[in-house]
Amino acid sequence: MLEEYITLTIKKQKNIALIAHDNKKRELIEWCQKYKNILENHKLYGTGTTSRMITDNTGLKVKGFNSGPLGGDQQIGAKIVEGVIDFVVFFSDPLTAQPHDPDVKALLRIAQVYDIPIANNKSSADFIITSSLMNENYDHKVLNFQKSIKRRAKIL
Repeated sequence: MLEEYITLTIKKQKNIALIAHDNKKRELIEWCQKYKNILENHKLYGTGTTSRMITDNTGLKVKGFNSGPLGGDQQIGAKIVEGVIDFVVFFSDPLTAQPHDPDVKALLRIAQVYDIPIANNKSSADFIITSSLMNENYDHKVLNFQKSIKRRAKIL
């Protein structure tokens, strides 16, 4: 019988997604500069323009996906599902309407489903990046999706 939950491990070297809405890009770049000595020990990913700006302004290597409105948020969400991304820093702008807001909500939802850390502003990012858990493996439990699919297939 399959267990209800499975344990996943976020490794010592984290795979961190860096995302920012336009009005928050400068703030994220400054945050990356402040924590460059920590971030350079991890694998970094980002949406198009944000990843380019971080690399150009900090020298950090950031693997870029498409821009958010062109599917970049969904690409990062897919990498969460695949087990590639295990920490999201998303400096969102709560005061400006975003044309791709449904994509953003889907990304945040999938991060919650897979129980990975999400920082959506500078304060939460500061707390997470300075946590002792950044320097060690971290085990967390997520729903056993195979069991859930098996159960749903029988019911339907």
